[in-house]
Amino acid sequence: MTSATDRTELFHALHQPGPLALANAWDVASALVVEAAGAKAVATTSAGVAWSLGAPDGDALQRDRAVDLVARVVAAVRVPVSADIETGFGETAAEVGETVRAVGAAGASGVNIEDGLGAGQRDVAEQAERYAAAREAAPGIFINARIDTFLRQVGDPADRLERTLERAARFVAAGASGIFVPGVSDIETIAELAKGIAAPLNVLVGPGSPAVDELAKAGVARVSLGSAVAEAAYAVARRAAEEMLTKGTYSSVENAIAYGELNALFGR
Repeated sequence: MTSATDRTELFHALHQPGPLALANAWDVASALVVEAAGAKAVATTSAGVAWSLGAPDGDALQRDRAVDLVARVVAAVRVPVSADIETGFGETAAEVGETVRAVGAAGASGVNIEDGLGAGQRDVAEQAERYAAAREAAPGIFINARIDTFLRQVGDPADRLERTLERAARFVAAGASGIFVPGVSDIETIAELAKGIAAPLNVLVGPGSPAVDELAKAGVARVSLGSAVAEAAYAVARRAAEEMLTKGTYSSVENAIAYGELNALFGR
């Protein structure tokens, strides 16, 4: 695609009917590897981005550093890029809007904004204001609104699905393009979410999750690995270090991407 507008339009279209499969990246190299594997889009993981830049996940990273990383990834790949921007790098709705405006200016086609449930305990109205500000700041961008009711096991399990659907409806009305519900793996619950949400549904997957084709049948539009790829990469680094330091051997780095193949991704 030749323009940011083209990439953004394509990114929206990739959710219909979906599912759009996203093996989340955290730097330019991982984004290039994901693209080379055949991905139709690249999405970042906020945790992986923060770790790679020397900060913990959880709104500790400075906004300008996150935006700079987005710009570098966008410049490196040909496919649309969606940026995970934690809770928006701002205390207020206006500050979230500023973040989304900056990310859009960096060339991102989408953003993922985390829910206010958890430590901050933002109510649904306050969180909806943040999505409305994001939409006003970047009218065309795909806003993926994360809802943490299942991830953080909020409230009574008996009404958790209903609470999630109510929260999703408010966020869609405020301007969200899609809804991300991590922490749910039961295929029947996922199907109920897909049926009850008037926007593309994104779920988080990993070992033990239903396969992509099964999720597609349940109505899921987007499937994300989240921070799992970065975690797995760092696990290789730890195994390699421990093996070398304790055994003096090096089998942990077998089956690596060849130097020439990886280096060539940067020279296109």
